[in-house]
Amino acid sequence: MEIVKQLLPFIFLIAIMYFVIIRPQQQQAKKHAAMLDELTKGDKVVTVGGLVVEIKKVEETFFVIKFNHDVEGRLVKDAVARKYEDEA
Repeated sequence: MEIVKQLLPFIFLIAIMYFVIIRPQQQQAKKHAAMLDELTKGDKVVTVGGLVVEIKKVEETFFVIKFNHDVEGRLVKDAVARKYEDEA
């Protein structure tokens, strides 16, 4: 019984850490993965580096992207930070 009383504060702290830190990160990762799956040709995205690019083609692990009218490249899906929404 004495051991349970000593361990109770640690169990309480672990539960708080789970609900404050771990669970929200897992939910955010699920939302990001769902957003990546929903991206299609013509969508504009912001990369982790801050570039706004347009998706030309969706591949398994890459996006073929267009920087401007003449420049194209490939972007790893993990490098997409968020979908770009025009604020005009």
